Amino acid sequence: MADWAMIGVRFALYADLMLLFGLPLFALYAPGGRDTIGVRWPVLAILALLGLALSLLSIALMTASMAGVPLDQVDPDAIRMMVTDTPMGQAWVVRMIALAVLLGVILIRHRAFEVAALLAAFALGSLAWTGHGAAGEGSAGTFQMVADIAHMLAAAAWIGALVGLGTMVFGTGDLKTAYAALDQFSRAGSIIVGIMIASGLINSAYLVGVSHLADLPSTLYGQLLIVKLVLFTGMLVIAAHNRFRLTPALAPIGGSSPSFGAIRLSLSLEAGAATAILALVAWIGTLQPPMSA
Repeated sequence: MADWAMIGVRFALYADLMLLFGLPLFALYAPGGRDTIGVRWPVLAILALLGLALSLLSIALMTASMAGVPLDQVDPDAIRMMVTDTPMGQAWVVRMIALAVLLGVILIRHRAFEVAALLAAFALGSLAWTGHGAAGEGSAGTFQMVADIAHMLAAAAWIGALVGLGTMVFGTGDLKTAYAALDQFSRAGSIIVGIMIASGLINSAYLVGVSHLADLPSTLYGQLLIVKLVLFTGMLVIAAHNRFRLTPALAPIGGSSPSFGAIRLSLSLEAGAATAILALVAWIGTLQPPMSA
C-alpha cells in the first residue's frame, strides 16, 4: 500500500525546492524577472523555511518507514543514526546546510540571485542522492545520478519560469515587460526541454531498460510513468504553441486582449500539468523500478 504521508511530503519538498531554484534563475535571465512577485525575497525566505521544515519531516518519515513504526514512535537515536550512517542522511545534511545558508543570504537582504540559485541547486540536487538516481554503482551510477540531477534542475527551471511568467501576466499588467520575458523564455525553454529529454532518456535506460518496455502497462510503476509522459508531451505541445503562435502575436500590437488571454490560459494549463507530474514523480519514487525487480 502506498505511504501517502511520504508521497505528500515528497511532493511538497519537490515543489518547494524547484521553486526555490527556478525563481531566482528566472530573475537572472528574464527581463523584469527580479520584480515579479514570486522572486521577491520574502517569498524566497518562506520557501527556504518551508524547505527546512519539510526536510525535517521527511527524515523522520524515512526513519519511521525503515523502522516499521508510526511517526510518533520514532526513536531520536534512530533518526541520529539515519543522519550520520546512511547516504540519505548525508544528502539530508547537505540540503539542510544549503537551505540554512540560503536563508541567511535572504535575511541579510543581499540581492544575490546567483548565490540563491546556486545554493538552491545544491538543496534540490541532494534529492537525487536519496532516490532511484543513486541506486547505481561505480562510474555508471555516477553518470545516472548526474543525469537525474540535470533532469530535476531543468524541470525546476521550467516550473520557476511558469510561476514567474504567471505573476507577470496575471498580476502586473505590464504587457511590454511580459512580452519581453515570454520571448526570452522561449529561447531558454529550448535548452531546458533539450536537457529534460536527454536526461530523461538516460534515466529511463537505467531504471526501465529496453527489455522492460513492453511490461510497463502491466505495472503500477509503468502506468504512472506513462501518464507522466503523456502529461509531459502535452506540456511540450502547449509550450510550442505558446512560443510559435501566442508570444509572437503579442509583439506587433503590444499585447491585444485576446492574445494575452490565450497566454494566460496556456500558462495555467502548463502549470496544472507540471503540478500533476510532480505528484506522479513523488509517487513513482516510492515504487521499485523495473530494472531493480
